[in-house]
Amino acid sequence: MEDVKITANSFEKVQADQTADQEKISAPSLTFFQDAVRRLRKNKIAVISFFTLIIIAVIAFASPILAPRDPNAQNPDYANLPPRIANTNIPGFRGEIKNAAGIVTNPYETNNVPKDRTYILGTDYLGRDLFSRVLYGTRLSLIIAVIATLVDLLIGLPYGIISGWKGGKVDTFMQRIIEIISSVPNLIVVILLLLVLKPGLSSIIIAIAFSSWVTMARLIRAQTLQLKEQEYVLASLTLGESPFKIAMKHLIPNLSSTIIIQTMFSIPSAIFFEAFLSFIGIGIPAPNASLGTLLSDGQKAFRFLPYQMWYPALILCILMIAFNLFADGLRDAFDPKSE
Repeated sequence: MEDVKITANSFEKVQADQTADQEKISAPSLTFFQDAVRRLRKNKIAVISFFTLIIIAVIAFASPILAPRDPNAQNPDYANLPPRIANTNIPGFRGEIKNAAGIVTNPYETNNVPKDRTYILGTDYLGRDLFSRVLYGTRLSLIIAVIATLVDLLIGLPYGIISGWKGGKVDTFMQRIIEIISSVPNLIVVILLLLVLKPGLSSIIIAIAFSSWVTMARLIRAQTLQLKEQEYVLASLTLGESPFKIAMKHLIPNLSSTIIIQTMFSIPSAIFFEAFLSFIGIGIPAPNASLGTLLSDGQKAFRFLPYQMWYPALILCILMIAFNLFADGLRDAFDPKSE
């Protein structure tokens, strides 16, 4: 074999711009929340659930504009009318219904309802427009759930931080209080509160929030016990920062993922709990409508008029599924180990 001689011509001089290109970081610099949003966008189911919730919320809160009639206006002459859309042959929206004998009838003609008067989702036993009541009922259920969750957050967040930060006897005492509250079934606590308080929107919110903040407090306490041992927290203590400033500057920002995820899981639980209370008759008083009261009214005539229960049940199912899928997506997005 011949010897290969390496000369100066065997090397190529590196240009300054080439060195600069090699030192550049190709990936963009992202914050924790920007990275979480990037992960969330990859979860198509969570994105679809998010937009589904946005659409339902916008329609529900625009119910004073979109509702064709007063949801509480009664018209006994038009009671139990089936769904009808003008000039359409869509099955289920023709204004026809099958009676107990299996004969198809048209209650609109029987009750001499004007042809230009239609009810998209029909009417209930008092002749109230179901479409308007479903819109207002969805809005009321969302308001109760969101406010109850915020109250839950306002109680559970400081309680968990104080319990985890103080530790020792203070932590032990505060956790015993949580265990006492947890040992009593939520339904019993809520029923007792509703018996003491005047039935209404505020009493429902207080009752749900009173029994649901325990989970938030426990999660926040567990995270606080870990965070208070971190170097930056110890450094802040060494520099003389007060516990309140440490909680605001370090603890709460690092607890944000836990807070957001638990909040998203709490909202559907509150919606279902309110629907359950209204369904058994101790929730929102008449004539106001919520998804629970609509289900309660619809199940009474479900055998012959199933549409009165189908529509509120469908909205409740969509809300529950969408909230839980979106919360699962948030949990995966805020977990760096998910990829």
